[in-house]
Amino acid sequence: MRWPPRFFGPAANLFLATALQVMLAVSAQAHSGSSALPPPGIQIPSLTHGQMAVIARYRGDILDVARRQTVTAPTFRRLYNHGNLQFTYCLWGLMPGSLRDEESPFNECSHAYLATAKALLTHMATMPSAAREAKALISDIDADMVRSGASWILCQYSGEAFSTGAVVVPRWRDMFFHLPSLAVVLAATAALMTAAWSIFGARRACDV
Repeated sequence: MRWPPRFFGPAANLFLATALQVMLAVSAQAHSGSSALPPPGIQIPSLTHGQMAVIARYRGDILDVARRQTVTAPTFRRLYNHGNLQFTYCLWGLMPGSLRDEESPFNECSHAYLATAKALLTHMATMPSAAREAKALISDIDADMVRSGASWILCQYSGEAFSTGAVVVPRWRDMFFHLPSLAVVLAATAALMTAAWSIFGARRACDV
């Protein structure tokens, strides 16, 4: 049988990804940037809560510029790969409230991947092949941040710096106390059980 089975929908796949990462959380939790100074690696400046929302709107544009670069250096690649890894750990930004809700167990990891996107853009502004596009994006982002007063909107993670040497994982245990996140997990579980029942129940009926 191919894996994942074709009958798994987006909700079920989200549940499977969540379940896999929960199993890894015990070992990965030690890498969280909330309890210690960032380990050795490329240091990534902190991002305020207000800046997060602005960077999130431009993250696709930042990555578009990055993907077009054919000549790169280690710093670029580490920032780019780390940002994508953080985005995956944060379940691709799909969990409700991960950007705006400070109580979301996914808020800290959202800070991490968006801070990395901003650091990547800042680095690209120093690269001859990307400087023009990167600086134009920086101007647009700066203007957007001024209009929204982004620098003044803070939360508990606004002063936290990150590093390519550590992965910030969601606070998995808090999912059971954050109703929007819990609702998604329960809905994904129900979808998975329904899909499994429809497949294996149908096969059992055919065997009778």
